[in-house]
Amino acid sequence: MYVLVGQVAAESGGAVWAPLLAALCLALLTAASYAELVTKYPRAGGASHYATLAYGPFLGFLAGFCMLAAGVVSVAALTRGFGGDYLSEFVSLPVVLVTLVFLAALALLNARGISESTRANVVATVIEVGGLLLVIGLGAWIVLRGDGDTARLTDLGTSREGPVAALLSGAVLAYYSFVGFETSVNVAEETRDPRRSYPRALFGALLTAGAVYVLVGVAAAVAVPTAKLTESSGPLLEVVRTAGGVPTELFSAIALVAVANGALLTGIMSSRLAYGMARDGLLPRFLTKVLPGRRTPWAAIATTTALALLLALTGDVATLASTLVVLLLAVFFLVNTSLLVLRRDAVSRDHFRAPTLVPVLGAVSCVVLATQIEHDVWLRALLVMAVGAGLGVIAAVRSRRSS
Repeated sequence: MYVLVGQVAAESGGAVWAPLLAALCLALLTAASYAELVTKYPRAGGASHYATLAYGPFLGFLAGFCMLAAGVVSVAALTRGFGGDYLSEFVSLPVVLVTLVFLAALALLNARGISESTRANVVATVIEVGGLLLVIGLGAWIVLRGDGDTARLTDLGTSREGPVAALLSGAVLAYYSFVGFETSVNVAEETRDPRRSYPRALFGALLTAGAVYVLVGVAAAVAVPTAKLTESSGPLLEVVRTAGGVPTELFSAIALVAVANGALLTGIMSSRLAYGMARDGLLPRFLTKVLPGRRTPWAAIATTTALALLLALTGDVATLASTLVVLLLAVFFLVNTSLLVLRRDAVSRDHFRAPTLVPVLGAVSCVVLATQIEHDVWLRALLVMAVGAGLGVIAAVRSRRSS
């Protein structure tokens, strides 16, 4: 949200709230499929496990690999966001230098240990939510004093696209704001009563985030002209400047904490997923190496960081965000269709059950969003999937030989 509001405005026009709301509704469809699957099969593994049960180990591996790749791409996108206008409030540095230092710092914190990383996350989360609430409050103040333009809230569409196409194009980028719920399935085994607590936590978190994000979109749209939003890599900073009264350096610091926090969490997930897949023989064994004292997977951390560095230096925020969405849409399509296949598998335990139409619409929504993504982004994502498919074939051959 701290980075993508301007990109969404460039795709959809002044009605930034509309693609955010559309993305929330589409995310809720797939979330409902996850809620049924995780309460039916409460174990770690997530999309990879469900796809394996429904389609076999090859597609299960591909789902896991796409999740891993999406995490690495997300770190790269957030790294580019960190080096934008928010950082420029303090210092102007070359993109390459900022990228190197930022990713190195994240890798060191990740390698130090999960407890240190988690404590940092708790503090950072409070700070970043406070920043979003501040933007909402400042947007309301701008409207009350008569400086806002509420007409922009209905300005859906651009010179290139009509309202419907603009809504879907913006929803592709806005979708990035809601991803992350899919990783929560990995703690299902550690939950006392996932059937009762997981759907509450999942839908509650998504709806809360959605409400905050839509209000932030409204505040940004009424406070700042659309053209100015689209030109800024720190769009929420423009709201603060327009409102006045809050030091731009203070808000920039909050935004930098938010972006770094997202990158840290995603980096932890990616490195642990790479380590787990290597431990299961699905990726090179080198990735299982850990630090002797800390027991953190240094090889997986170094590898995922190096890949994120390469991506950050070769793509901008919008391209990387769209690439991530393509990879996750492939995963979500498999999850939604896996649910339909696994309906034939009866289990004794009681579990959450979504209406049959929900996974159908979830799968269709993945296809619809995928059609809105540009060709060069698709090429990058397909290259990643091709690497995953090749590794999946190698893993399958090794598995047969060991059997």
